[in-house]
Amino acid sequence: MATATATAKNARAIGAQRAQVSQMTTYDWVALDKRGKRMKGEMPAKNASLVKAELRRQGMNPQTVRERGKPLFGATGSTVQPRDVAVFSRQIATMMASGVPMVQAFEIIADGQKNVRFKNMLVDVKQTIEGGSTLHEALGKYPVQFDELYCNLVHAGESAGVLDTVLDTVATYKERMEGLKKKIKKALFYPVMVLVVALLVSMILLIFVVPVFQKTFKDAGAELPVPTQIVVSASEFMQSYWWVVVGIIIGSVVALVMAKRRSLKFAHFLDRMMLKLPVIGNILRQSAIARFARTLGVTFRAGVPLVEALDAVAGATGSIVYGDAIKQMRDDIAVGHQLQLAMRQTGLFPNMVVQMTAIGEESGALDNMLFKVAEFYEEEVNNAVDTLSTLLEPMIMVILGVLVGGMVISLYLPIFKLGATI
Repeated sequence: MATATATAKNARAIGAQRAQVSQMTTYDWVALDKRGKRMKGEMPAKNASLVKAELRRQGMNPQTVRERGKPLFGATGSTVQPRDVAVFSRQIATMMASGVPMVQAFEIIADGQKNVRFKNMLVDVKQTIEGGSTLHEALGKYPVQFDELYCNLVHAGESAGVLDTVLDTVATYKERMEGLKKKIKKALFYPVMVLVVALLVSMILLIFVVPVFQKTFKDAGAELPVPTQIVVSASEFMQSYWWVVVGIIIGSVVALVMAKRRSLKFAHFLDRMMLKLPVIGNILRQSAIARFARTLGVTFRAGVPLVEALDAVAGATGSIVYGDAIKQMRDDIAVGHQLQLAMRQTGLFPNMVVQMTAIGEESGALDNMLFKVAEFYEEEVNNAVDTLSTLLEPMIMVILGVLVGGMVISLYLPIFKLGATI
């Protein structure tokens, strides 16, 4: 009962802090310091009087304090990207390891932020900490930027009294994960862009170039070869119904995205199909295993219990199939099974990963073994992405040759035919 009451009070306190922060306005100020030098900056506060009072407390003479104008569309600043969180993690880890007090570290990092939205977020976190909350509680107010895994690791570091060490581990983890995500995006972006460019070039040829040739053929009165007739017919269709084709393409993409978001079964089916694709599927599998191993290694080293760690790891693999498998592993471990046995039952982890996990469990060095697995598969992803780029070069030539080259040749066939008859 006492615990529930304390939790309720804590929730009300956090709610009050959020309401207080939401009422604050950012003010731009200009002031003179003790030497008469003109200084300027910004400060969140409830009103301009509080800003002036704070400036005087710091030994400055306020000249102008103006409320910052609100943007016409939406909130100020761009979206907080994962790389922003990764950079912040490294900065706070470095400062904490150097002995800089936490509140001061947040002030320094916030002052150096160019992203206004992230800057305001860090100021809010700092104020929450000053109000008596722990770091993981303050970060927990922003679950999108600082997910459950991040907060659990920070909480483990605070509980064990090794927050600076854990923050350094978290920073390395975020940097590795962001690097891996970039590799995956590069692997998927390249072939998609090739197809998009090929389709755009084909549409431009059909709508703008083919009609010019079509008029020439009509004036010459020559009989068109079959390939040319097909291209001319496609051009006539595109000229009349290009908006239908564009609508179908955009509608298909939107429908695919919406179906994946709203239907778990469809998302699971799509994820399974992606894992079965040649080359790309192998990259996605290796990426999921690398993320699983590194995330579990980081949480286990931080002292998070294995069952709780697997809860957070399930959402960090980037794969629904592997996420569901990890949840099943969590249930198996909860009833007493070893990790390596639970992994083997899923059928998704290579024998090498299972064996290294078993060795880690037996030797009491599970985190070290998991890190070795992560490093191996991260390197495999790097190599696979480079290989994919090499394989795609001849495929690009074939696709462009068939689509664009085929159209160009079909347009010149009647000209060759006329030339042969002269």
